[in-house]
Amino acid sequence: MKLTLWTYEGPPHVGAMRVATGMKGLHYVLHAPQGDTYADLLFTMIERRDHRPPVTYTTFQARDLGGDTATLFKTACQDAVARFAPEALIVGASCTAELIQDDPAGLAESMDLGIPVIPLELPSYQRKEGFGTDETFLQIVRHLAKPTGRTAHITANLIGPTALGFRHRDDIVEITRLLADMGIAVNVCAPMGARPADIARMGAAHFNVLMYPEHAESAARWLETNFKQPYTKSVPIGVGATHDFLAEVAQITGLPVASDTSRLRLPWWTRSVDSTYLTGKRVFIFGDGTHVAAAARIARDEMGFEVAGLGCFNREMARPIRALAKDYGVEALITDDYLEVEAAIAALHPEMILGTQMERHIGKRLGIPCAVISAPVHVQDFPARYSPQMGWEGANVIFDTWVHPLVMGLEEHLLHMFRDDFEFHDEAGASHHGGQHIARPVGAEAAPAAAIDAGSMPAEIAPPPQDAPTGSNVIWLSDAENELRKIPFFVRGKARRNTEKFAQGKGLTSISVETLYEAKAHYAR
Repeated sequence: MKLTLWTYEGPPHVGAMRVATGMKGLHYVLHAPQGDTYADLLFTMIERRDHRPPVTYTTFQARDLGGDTATLFKTACQDAVARFAPEALIVGASCTAELIQDDPAGLAESMDLGIPVIPLELPSYQRKEGFGTDETFLQIVRHLAKPTGRTAHITANLIGPTALGFRHRDDIVEITRLLADMGIAVNVCAPMGARPADIARMGAAHFNVLMYPEHAESAARWLETNFKQPYTKSVPIGVGATHDFLAEVAQITGLPVASDTSRLRLPWWTRSVDSTYLTGKRVFIFGDGTHVAAAARIARDEMGFEVAGLGCFNREMARPIRALAKDYGVEALITDDYLEVEAAIAALHPEMILGTQMERHIGKRLGIPCAVISAPVHVQDFPARYSPQMGWEGANVIFDTWVHPLVMGLEEHLLHMFRDDFEFHDEAGASHHGGQHIARPVGAEAAPAAAIDAGSMPAEIAPPPQDAPTGSNVIWLSDAENELRKIPFFVRGKARRNTEKFAQGKGLTSISVETLYEAKAHYAR
């Protein structure tokens, strides 16, 4: 463990909370000090749930450490059962409580609470949140799922969606619709929305749809071994992956592929003239392994982008992501340190970032547009509207999410180009509102961008531009710098690098406007 400003994953007990919060009729007794109750805010403030997580904390304090903290835990279990009347209980310890070694699992097993009690062994100092969700769901399935006969008609379990997941709520709806088009009903969706009684009848389904491997692959493997239920390997994020998913379902069930693609908007755009403006854009992709793998395929095969770099923060997915990166001709970045991610992005100079909430902040600092594709995310990525990532509608949402930052970047570039124009400077007012023209004082800055360019904004508050010097010894003359700023921001970094490379090849020590255009002509051939 280490102290950090940002973190991609919390400790494993947060993963257990995600499972418990997604389910109904399940309660989590967490042996933890008073300070660990912060996790409630993740669900009520960020995910905007209308109820608290079903968690009871023992909330021991420093003065309790000299006494019997085990009794505190037992009392908390008894009080939780009496107050909330859950159908089942999961018990565990937070990272802090793990140090006092009270053994919540053993204590709970010794109590006769009258309901199933599922102990969790989550090593807080070796594993993280993703492991917590996967292990918690596995233990729930192992303790509660019962062998049973298959349903008369073909059904599937949807496994993997949890609370605080990236668009999990809407992905469930989209996958249910895809299966319904093929005549397949959903038997159980878990953890999200399931009760302990629902887990008991998971064995009735003919197969499992593994929606998020990070959260449910262990349970999928256990069900395959013990209940002979196959599970899908394709995650239907993107057009190609959705076709693969439907073909895999058809292979498992013997049913023909049937799906309504009339809602799909992405293919027509990729054939349009507009798409050529964004073809070949260099993107850097970072997030959880599942969403990174899907995004890389969409970026290269469906949007025509170039994958300049990719990586993931969850080490459980390190091996498949390294293999994927090799296929894309890049080196995978496997880290949970956001500073390493920022350094990699700064070195690669991509035109767009596809990442988490933290990459959104990095993009703002570096002046690079970013689209969020993976948790962790903030409140704006838990929309009230329907906004899935999976299936045909998910492909539409991804299309909007990725294209808009680049298209709006063109508008920002035009505003920047005309920032000194008599009609469009900041003080002029909006022309379509009929506002009266306000003369700007001589020498006044047109916009913060102009202030930065002129050096009049203090360096400590001026954000570094995307086209910042690359470390080359070649000097840019002022007229060449001014001309460079007329180039759209999303290709300006590439223009700078190419010009410097051209100048070094010619043995030049400075770059003028003529050098800039000579380099442009050279690389255009």
